[in-house]
Amino acid sequence: MNSFIVQFCPGASLNDWKWTEEVTNFMTCFIDTFYPWSPEIQKLGSLDTVVSWSQQFPYAHPLWVGQFVGYLNIYEPDYAKAVYSRGDPKAPDVYDFLLQWLGKGLLVLDGPKWFQHRKLLTPGFHYDVLKPYVAIFAESTHIMLDKWEKKASENKSFDIFCDVGHMALDTLMKCTFGKGDSGLGHRDNSYYRAVSELTLLTQQRIESFQYHNDFIYWCTPHGRRFLRACQTAHDHTDQVIRQRKAALQDEKEQKKIQQRRHLDFLDILLGARDESGIKLSDADLRAEVDTFMFEGHDTTTSGISWFLYCMALYPEHQQRCREEVREILGDQDSFQWDDLAKMTYLTMCMKECFRLYPPVPQVFRQLNKPVTFVDGRSLPAGSLISMHIYALHRNSAVWPDPEVFDPLRFSPENVTGRHPFAFMPFSAGPRNCIGQQFAMNEMKVVTALCLLRFEFSLDPSKMPIKIPQLVLRSKNGIHLYLKSLGSRK
Repeated sequence: MNSFIVQFCPGASLNDWKWTEEVTNFMTCFIDTFYPWSPEIQKLGSLDTVVSWSQQFPYAHPLWVGQFVGYLNIYEPDYAKAVYSRGDPKAPDVYDFLLQWLGKGLLVLDGPKWFQHRKLLTPGFHYDVLKPYVAIFAESTHIMLDKWEKKASENKSFDIFCDVGHMALDTLMKCTFGKGDSGLGHRDNSYYRAVSELTLLTQQRIESFQYHNDFIYWCTPHGRRFLRACQTAHDHTDQVIRQRKAALQDEKEQKKIQQRRHLDFLDILLGARDESGIKLSDADLRAEVDTFMFEGHDTTTSGISWFLYCMALYPEHQQRCREEVREILGDQDSFQWDDLAKMTYLTMCMKECFRLYPPVPQVFRQLNKPVTFVDGRSLPAGSLISMHIYALHRNSAVWPDPEVFDPLRFSPENVTGRHPFAFMPFSAGPRNCIGQQFAMNEMKVVTALCLLRFEFSLDPSKMPIKIPQLVLRSKNGIHLYLKSLGSRK
């Protein structure tokens, strides 16, 4: 076991390590052997600590969840490729906590069932389906920006994260169910409250090792809150599915649906069939709808919020992005689908923001077969892998001057020849994020409209404190000053 640990360190003399039957004793052996670093590394919230260790141990190091679950934490492109170019399942010690809420949707499925769902869902993210969503993105954004006009007039900084989250959830409701909360009145909407509560409770459960046991968890007030929120979310999804299926049985209602300006995500799912004509069951429908709401809500909230923070932090880039979107919009009233591809500098800034502040800072896998890395070292089937995207994106061996905000890293000439697993904001390989184009389109529309309406600046007294939850958040919110530039709708 000592040889297993030593070979993560520079200058190790052994040529190979194996994580064999000693894996069950690994945690205790590791702490006894390398105590000076283990107490820090096992803290999941220590983002900058993990980055510092990645400089000393250039490929990987052990990572702990509690005292009994050990992962190999990797942050090097070739190591990432060895694992994420395959289709290994998600690690159950993390993702099983989502089963009660999300069911067996695309996020947690593996094997033939995952492949079937992925194939059925892919048409829902075709560009012909995504095109009409641009208007929906703009509609929800303008509602949020109107609220911000009032807040900006008070000449005080405020936390943008919650408002962005409510806007993102409203957008998803419209794109998924065909209707949202046009006033963003989230406090009065039980489904909004349930989704927000479930996201928070899931993260708290992951961080609290005493809650990992199902029997204990469901007996706690925390677990009972989760079940109540879960029931609320499921009741809403089930009701919408029943109503939509009933409407499809009615010829008049079916004609109305077909004549709508766009098909929503639920329409796509209800019409999906595989080669044998088999459609998704009601349980599968609910699982995929709930998964889409979960994955699409928090990730875009994080991405948009940290992007606006970067714009406030680097005003020269903010102004250049603003000039670009003004030129693209011209005399138009709103952005069109073709405009999104023209936002080249804004897109480069967005990708550089994703590099420094990836919406999902860490993802987990469990190997379903052995893996051999590029340097000849190997792990057996059953091993748990943590892909630390945050550390990968700040790896100085991959990214020169990694702490410098430089959008030109993503210019066409600089992207050419870059390792395909050096940049993984939406994961990578066959299990990458199916909705990444949806998310990128939404974030472009939202951020472009934000920059047209406001100038963003920092509040030095309330700088954000990064914490890695299910997505990258700030412990104290993201507080910015906003200066109105006049209404542009």
